[in-house]
Amino acid sequence: MAVSNRRNIRRLAAALLTGVSAFVCGVTTDVVHAQGLAPVQSDDAKMLLRANELTYNQDSQQVTARGGVQIYYNRYRMVAQRVEYDQKSGRVMASGNIELIEPGGTRVYADELDVTDDFGQGFLNSLRVETTDNTRLAAESAEQQSSDVMVLNNTVYTACLPCAQTPGKAPLWQVKAQRVIRNGQTHTIRLENAQFELFGMSLGRLPFPITVPDETVERKSGLLFPRFSADDNLGFGFGVPYYHVFSPSMDATITPTYYSNQGLLVEGEVRNKFETGEHTFRFAGINQQNSGSFDAGTADRESDTRFMAASKGEFHINPRWTFGWDVMAQSDNNFSRTYNLDGFDKETFTNDVYLTGLGARNYFDLHGYYFDEQDDAETSLLERQQAIVYPVLDYSWYAPEAVFGGQLSFNVNLTNLSRRAEDSYSVGGSDRFPGLEGSYSRFTAEAEWKRTITTDQGLQLTPLLALRGDGLRSTSSSAGGSYSGSLEDDPSGRYMATAGLEARYPFLITAGSSSHIIEPIAQIYARPDEQMAGGLPNEDAQSFVFDATSLFERDKFSGYDRIEGGTRANVGIRYTGSFDNGVGLRGIFGQSYQLAGENSFASADLVNAGANSGLENNVSDFVAMAAIDLPQGFSLSTNTRFDKDTFDVRRTDVGFDYKTPRVTGKLVYTKVEAQPEYGSTSSTNILEKSMSFRINENWSIAGKATWDLDDNEVTRRGLGFSYADECTIFTIAYTEKTDSSKANDWSIGARLSFRTLGDVNIGSTSDYDEQQTFRY
Repeated sequence: MAVSNRRNIRRLAAALLTGVSAFVCGVTTDVVHAQGLAPVQSDDAKMLLRANELTYNQDSQQVTARGGVQIYYNRYRMVAQRVEYDQKSGRVMASGNIELIEPGGTRVYADELDVTDDFGQGFLNSLRVETTDNTRLAAESAEQQSSDVMVLNNTVYTACLPCAQTPGKAPLWQVKAQRVIRNGQTHTIRLENAQFELFGMSLGRLPFPITVPDETVERKSGLLFPRFSADDNLGFGFGVPYYHVFSPSMDATITPTYYSNQGLLVEGEVRNKFETGEHTFRFAGINQQNSGSFDAGTADRESDTRFMAASKGEFHINPRWTFGWDVMAQSDNNFSRTYNLDGFDKETFTNDVYLTGLGARNYFDLHGYYFDEQDDAETSLLERQQAIVYPVLDYSWYAPEAVFGGQLSFNVNLTNLSRRAEDSYSVGGSDRFPGLEGSYSRFTAEAEWKRTITTDQGLQLTPLLALRGDGLRSTSSSAGGSYSGSLEDDPSGRYMATAGLEARYPFLITAGSSSHIIEPIAQIYARPDEQMAGGLPNEDAQSFVFDATSLFERDKFSGYDRIEGGTRANVGIRYTGSFDNGVGLRGIFGQSYQLAGENSFASADLVNAGANSGLENNVSDFVAMAAIDLPQGFSLSTNTRFDKDTFDVRRTDVGFDYKTPRVTGKLVYTKVEAQPEYGSTSSTNILEKSMSFRINENWSIAGKATWDLDDNEVTRRGLGFSYADECTIFTIAYTEKTDSSKANDWSIGARLSFRTLGDVNIGSTSDYDEQQTFRY
């Protein structure tokens, strides 16, 4: 065939394939939300055309392919029964079971096609589109009226898969429109006579046309899906967010929400993006119309006009350094929590300003904190009792090369804080002072060197040397004279030197289809006594638990304010077992001994950290951990402390996890004996349960509950139902809490999500959302 003829056929393929693709891209994006434009065609791309009969009429200048026509061009594939290209009129016509497969995988089906080769005008009959993400669109016909305007008639769109058992059955949901008009000049898509159908039933026809942006518009101002909520003191809430684009780097959302019991709440969020970071400003406010519905004597009842403002930003100075903040201020101490403002409804909101740096072998972390305590008290006493931290600095450095064959590291901590009110209480005849009014500063620097040596017999020896120094200053109150410690008003210092040795002797036992590693461990740390033990404020080492996880720690205190002193030995054994059938076993058992010097855990401080911990005697309680993992999805673990004399259980945590194809859940039991010196006069006996049961492929039920076994009451409960398939998620949840600081004792949440369309939310259902993962 002549070269000119081959060029005509190539032009036929280019016009037909890329033309139809562009047509379909314009069609599908009106509801599919952007399938993307067709790839730019290459003029020198190779084209393959197959047909039972190929005719080129020189007189009429027509190219005709008949019978099983297959065209491959620029990664496009197309089949049809007949394809004709009229060179004079510039029209491309195809008919008979047309199927086009785009490079991205989208499939287009039609009965007839007639377009101009410049795609200025044309139409398709019986159009059907299937995308790679399982969205589907069908139209009786599609017409390109000009280069900018395209019209689809009697269009149906859905993101649901067709029913395999009943192919003709209506999908779970679908959108119908009598006419869909795409305007390429205004970049809009107009739906006329549109209606939404659920389970084959129409939920109503819109009496007015709606206009949405096309696929070329990344962001467009307009209304978003409405939001709903239901709470006992707020009533039923209904809000409609409005989204506005100011520039490519700035947008905002404002959401007026009307509560049937409290009136209009206005929320706003302004977002800015910069070359090196981003910033978000949020605000909310309401003038409550029925404050009397809240409990008497609470901040919720006493405050009528309530508002909040917050700012969050993060900027990357360079690849290693980051600066940022997350701060919030509100009119009273419970507004954000009462109205469930997303991101600000926790019991404690932590205001944070930070600077961090990360290197190959060093780390810098600088933070300033202000703790916003949200409770329903009229006064903000609880907030004034919290420390204002300005700042806390952590820096760590590891030597790039071995020093005397070992690892040398260096750590620095600087803490500077103040408190506006004393935090103290009496329990069980013991006074405790979690925080003192005044200021407290401490600078800590510590160097550590350690090296592991393995003998030919497999014994692992790790010698360790550490030297630490502290500079301290406290202007805190003397705790009303009720504390016997010697608080320091003048600057002072302390030090701690440690020489230690750890010995491990792991040995492997193989028996048939299993292997076992038994590892005896012994440690000894020689140190002087803790200086000023208990005579300084304790801000960061108040929470103390002695169990198997902390048995082999060099310093078992959780922070810097307390230092473990004296000579101590830790002895125990660790076991790990594995079986060919997938069963895994883990365990630790051991004890700690104060060999010489003053026992820091027996030295009382402002919060009696270490008291009733099992370490306050020279011979500690026994600690043990055991766990078993089964291949069927079950896991059982326990962490227990036993009395050294009677072997009675002083503390235990038992967790049971299970995950099967139908049932997933967790059961946690915690029992802690009374610790009167530590501030707990009664035992803790709590059982927590969470479970999710899959009823069938789509439906599931989930529940949560917390029992106080000592008081024989349920302190928290919740129940949720979920439906999920490839195109729809529906969740409804009920939550009840016996928390006196919460303004709302119960709440109901619901979520209805239509893939590619959006969500309708009522309250929050995050704890009960379906856990299936669908590629949305």
